[in-house]
This record gives sequence, C-alpha cells and structure tokens, in this order.
Amino acid sequence: MTIEQCRAARALLGWSTIELATAAKLGIATVKRFETGQQVQSLSVATMRASLDSAGIQFIDPGEVSRKAGAGVRLR
Repeated sequence: MTIEQCRAARALLGWSTIELATAAKLGIATVKRFETGQQVQSLSVATMRASLDSAGIQFIDPGEVSRKAGAGVRLR
C-alpha cells in the first residue's frame, strides 16, 4: 500500500487517521508517520491495509487491470 492509497482509502471511507488507527489497533502516531513518509514496520502497513480492506476498500496495484492501469483504490 502506498501513502497515496492509504489517504485515498481513508477519504473514500470518510475516516480520520484516528479512525484508521482504531480499526487497525495501532497507535495514531504510526498512521501519521506512515502517511508522512516516515519509516514504519511492514507489519503495521499490512495491518492498516487489512483494516481498510475489511471496511470495503479494494486496492488496485500498478499494472493490475483497471481503466487507467495505475495504482489506486476503490470501494467494492
């Protein structure tokens, strides 16, 4: 998950960084560090992505079939 995908996913859900942190059972500082490009553990990123996925976000990876073939997110 990229920083941009994380922010876009939160926007689609109407979630704040606090809501993502709560859903992922992570500290708010971890979410904020990730979204500002700072180093976080890969397990934390995977946990955030899984929480967003569980909330209805579908991740589109680069090269994956999509209209523009770019990385992104969408609601299922």
